[in-house]
Amino acid sequence: MSVAKIIEISCESPKSFEDAIQDGIARASKTVHNIKSAWVKEQHAVIENGKITMYRVDLKVTFVLD
Repeated sequence: MSVAKIIEISCESPKSFEDAIQDGIARASKTVHNIKSAWVKEQHAVIENGKITMYRVDLKVTFVLD
C-alpha cells in the first residue's frame, strides 16, 4: 500500500509560467523524493510599467512517502 502526501509550493520566473513550473519542480526534487505529479493551483503575473516582469505559480505537488 502506498501513501501519498500533497504539499504546496510557490515558484517564479522572469521568462514564463512554464519556466516557473520547471524551476519549482527541479528545486523541490532536491529535498522531496518520489514526486509523482503537480497541479497548477494559481498563476500570477507581476506587472511593472505595463510589462510583465515576473511569472508566479502556486503548485500542489504530490509525492509518495518512503
